[in-house]
Amino acid sequence: MANAKSWTLTDTKKNVWIEKVTFEEQELGLPNCSVSKINLRGGLQDGVDLIEVRNGDLSYSILPTRGMGIWKGRYREIPLGWESPVKGPVHPKFVNQLDRGGLGWLHGFDEWIVRCGLDSNGAPGGYTVLDNNGNPYSVNLTLHGKIANLPAHFVEVRSDPDTQLISVIGEVDESALFCPGLRLRTRVTSRAGSNSLTISDEIVNLKSVPSELELIYHCNFGGPFLEGGAQLVAPLVEVAPRDPRAAVGMSDFDKYLPPTPGYVEQVYFYDLAANSAGYTLGVLRNGSADKAAALRYKKSDLPCFTQWKNTAAESDGYVTGLEPGTNFPNSKSFERQKGRVVCLAPEESYRCELTIEVCDNRSQVAAIVAEIEQINKGTLRKVHQSPDPRFSPV
Repeated sequence: MANAKSWTLTDTKKNVWIEKVTFEEQELGLPNCSVSKINLRGGLQDGVDLIEVRNGDLSYSILPTRGMGIWKGRYREIPLGWESPVKGPVHPKFVNQLDRGGLGWLHGFDEWIVRCGLDSNGAPGGYTVLDNNGNPYSVNLTLHGKIANLPAHFVEVRSDPDTQLISVIGEVDESALFCPGLRLRTRVTSRAGSNSLTISDEIVNLKSVPSELELIYHCNFGGPFLEGGAQLVAPLVEVAPRDPRAAVGMSDFDKYLPPTPGYVEQVYFYDLAANSAGYTLGVLRNGSADKAAALRYKKSDLPCFTQWKNTAAESDGYVTGLEPGTNFPNSKSFERQKGRVVCLAPEESYRCELTIEVCDNRSQVAAIVAEIEQINKGTLRKVHQSPDPRFSPV
């Protein structure tokens, strides 16, 4: 740490905002690495801050204007993300989350990795809260919450030649008078030359009263990982379809179709096994088993895993979502009933970490699948053929 360096790009308290800057390997002290920041202009992206990190083989774009989500990535020649009908990144000022009955979040949805939360996520719907006089009243929560459409008030770049780590740090507040006050403190880190990045998050309750928390990491993949014959490989303990539409596909819930015009999304809820250290993973493996993307995390921090299958036509958004979270993306009222809404005491923090790893050859893919098989060894798999009331409303 003695040789660590840092640069502040945004600090609203100090009225600091850097519009455009590039740090090359000489400044970072890291070989073949760079970090650049620009402010995008024109169209729906007008005013969006974008930070591009390159660690050598892996590059990725962070969006401070959109809740520190990760827009796109690339590992060697492999694109990371998907082709959304939304051509973003979209500035939050163009996203009306109340549109289409609370589905307006979708107008800005084209990220590779986007957080859903913090006060709520999942399907839109009614929820009872206390007003400023302490009386219960009903509000309409929108799809997947607010954090992805809120800008960071603090952004910093750090490099450490001793550990070969490069990090982008950000803080985003989701707070209002007489409403919950939550702060996301995030650090996105990768090692020079590695095939992975790690998102380390801390969510802080800023208020003097308890606050609720829901958090899902919506990790979205198109080709070349997603294709006909691709498969979700995970240490499965239990899986259930969200609804009757998903139940139709239980014979091949973990397999994927090629682009299929008219396809209607299917969603599955999982309980995954963990290794002796408490860690689990989910892997999207392509049809020829020579490419894979893996998500690694501690199960106790993110106990719920959701698979979103949307193998529609390419022009309609051919994509799958692998989604570790504190909860399943049902309505908040249902998740609270099932005890899956986190309650933070005043000034309490919730910490979690997610690592995304890219495999680009058969031996790497085989090794990670063998790791899953070892975790799952001796586990009795339970595959529900219809929605289960523990997982989703029936």
